[in-house]
Amino acid sequence: MAHHQIFWFNPRYILFIHLVLNETIQLTLSISLYIFANAFYTIYVSLCILLLLPAILTTRNTPVNLACMAAECYISVCIPLRYDNICTVKKTYIIIAIMWVISLLTILPDIFILFITEELHFLKMRVFCDRDRVFRSSYSKNKRNASHIFFLVVVCLILFYTYFRILFVAKAANSDAKKAKNTILLHGFQMLMCMTLSSLAF
Repeated sequence: MAHHQIFWFNPRYILFIHLVLNETIQLTLSISLYIFANAFYTIYVSLCILLLLPAILTTRNTPVNLACMAAECYISVCIPLRYDNICTVKKTYIIIAIMWVISLLTILPDIFILFITEELHFLKMRVFCDRDRVFRSSYSKNKRNASHIFFLVVVCLILFYTYFRILFVAKAANSDAKKAKNTILLHGFQMLMCMTLSSLAF
């Protein structure tokens, strides 16, 4: 029992579990969208929105979660004496909540614009379920591109900063630092993949 409790009382594992759950939701929704597209080709706009919103949110969450995991590695290696004060379970859950709020704030303007610019009957129309066909405003498309670039730059800066700081510490041949360095590299690869996919998806 005590062995399993570490997953719920260790910030690193909490962030990892959240990443896995987030990716599971994203994969489930992506498969659902693919099935709907092939089986029905078109679906009602209202149903499409219900599928798209959580898919977009989870897609946005992934790079932010990776950045948080990289920051946690950095704190554990570079400032270990302050780790227990900075990385607490409560703060980790707060960060996860903030993560979802940030992702939600990136999509809320699109929803408001949709209801302002489109007629009510548009929600009852059948369309191929694609983000550009639902959120058709040019503002929404420009905002999406700008937010992609912003998230990419911020997450890349965090990953580069944490990696090189950990790399500097790893020169002391600390095994934990070397593991953390490899972990940050993995996060960088994951981030590159998810940003590439998110720029093409939805």
